[in-house]
Amino acid sequence: MLIATKNISIQNESFILTNQRAAFWQKEKALILSDLHIGKTAHFRKNGIALANHIMKSDMERLSALIAYFQPEKFIVVGDLLHAGDNSDVDEFCRWKNQYPDMKFYLIEGNHDRISKPLEEKLCFNYKSELLEIEGITFIHDFDATASGFQITGHIHPGIVLNSAVKNIRLPCFALSNNQLLLPAFSEFTGLDTKNLPKKSTFFVFTDEEIYEI
Repeated sequence: MLIATKNISIQNESFILTNQRAAFWQKEKALILSDLHIGKTAHFRKNGIALANHIMKSDMERLSALIAYFQPEKFIVVGDLLHAGDNSDVDEFCRWKNQYPDMKFYLIEGNHDRISKPLEEKLCFNYKSELLEIEGITFIHDFDATASGFQITGHIHPGIVLNSAVKNIRLPCFALSNNQLLLPAFSEFTGLDTKNLPKKSTFFVFTDEEIYEI
């Protein structure tokens, strides 16, 4: 797996975007991502739709590679860690997470994060809330148009359509504007929203091999 990177500045802070659907805040040593949707494949299987569990395995392998690459002290999920409550995929995620006992685990709750008290205890968060503010930057799952300041968000699963003479290609992306960094969905088992993107944004589109600005 190749990790391609792109350096950007947010509020005079250095961030690194990657083609592996995550960002890294250098000063805070924080790996930042959104929309893992852990449990989505198990939820589909439970409802009679046969899906191989290699989808989640691939997501966790990418996450492990990012942790090995950046050596983060914090792991910040900007919403939709889970997809449908507790199931066998959540157990697998907890076993994966136990490999990193010294890494602090922050969850910004998303619309899919229906977390009971027993499930919260199983996941062992260091922090769980609807938003998190660090150094004047707010982490929130869905952009709050009524708030001031800079927000790092998820929820939309942003994508870009690139037109060519042969066919149109849809690719995931980051979207950066003067008050928002919109993260791509970390899970590859998600759709792409190519219409409801922040206006006046710079887009960082990526493939398995590279990340580039358009």
